[in-house]
Amino acid sequence: MPLQSDEIRDLTDADIRSRIAELEEERFRLRFRAATEPLDDPLRLRSIRKDIARLKTILRQRTLEATASADAR
Repeated sequence: MPLQSDEIRDLTDADIRSRIAELEEERFRLRFRAATEPLDDPLRLRSIRKDIARLKTILRQRTLEATASADAR
């Protein structure tokens, strides 16, 4: 089940970073398995990639908001 933006926004930055690492590890393992055997759910690779993008986007938004608020002071 894909991650929802609302769920991601409830996480801390450290939680988001750890989730990104977990998903990248899973993606790596699935890509390896896909090269040697057919996957049960080949669309899982796509959903993992999109989840990683969502997580990185929200992390980047937080970074930009923090720098913007620091510059405004």
